[in-house]
Amino acid sequence: MNIEVFSDREQLSTSAARHAAEALRQAIGQRGKACVVAATGISQFDFLDHLAREPRTDWSRTIFFHLDEYLGLPPQHPAGFRHYLKERVEDRLHPEAFHFIDGSTADPLAECRRLAALIRPLSIDLLFAGIGQNGHLAFNDPPADFEIEDPFRVVELDEQSRLQQFEEGWFASLAEVPTQAITMSIRQILKAREIICLAPGKRKAEIVRQCLEEEISPLRPASVLRTHERATLYLDEESASLRKR
Repeated sequence: MNIEVFSDREQLSTSAARHAAEALRQAIGQRGKACVVAATGISQFDFLDHLAREPRTDWSRTIFFHLDEYLGLPPQHPAGFRHYLKERVEDRLHPEAFHFIDGSTADPLAECRRLAALIRPLSIDLLFAGIGQNGHLAFNDPPADFEIEDPFRVVELDEQSRLQQFEEGWFASLAEVPTQAITMSIRQILKAREIICLAPGKRKAEIVRQCLEEEISPLRPASVLRTHERATLYLDEESASLRKR
């Protein structure tokens, strides 16, 4: 895994967007299309904005999936990841297709099977990710399942993970944060040809240190990125502050 450290979130986001745009253009040039998995959260705001402004990217040749989605929220809910990505990616970039996770479904297992049938025939060229304050990767909270082969799965959300969503302002109370989600599995994430992971901010400093310096473990799900040859972790000075130099 490569590690890039920048002075602030703005420089981090700009550099990561350039990296992502070049990877997409290369994939389109080589294979005619690019398949992308998008992430959500505060860490992705500036990055997606800069990515949308990158020149010479033929978004009509891109196919998108997304990493995870709450169960029980309607598609238009402002805290839902579908709403987030429709506004910031689909409506702005107009990709060929965006295969959203339907978190409002009455049959989550059937939705996992539907998504699996869509993604299995494809090779993922580029995957965007963040690191949760508890080390989660997508909604694979600790202890994460590193072995499950299913591309998507239903999970119970960790209390710390739900608390992070509330503290970041997505919900008016902790009680409003859903307790279940559909998430892309760890094994499916690692199948991406390239991974760009953003983890800015002081609140991420300790978990970043753990994921980089302690044992790769389901107790620190994002630590598994160290096993991927083409994963790049983008940090700012705050999130990198506790790691060994």
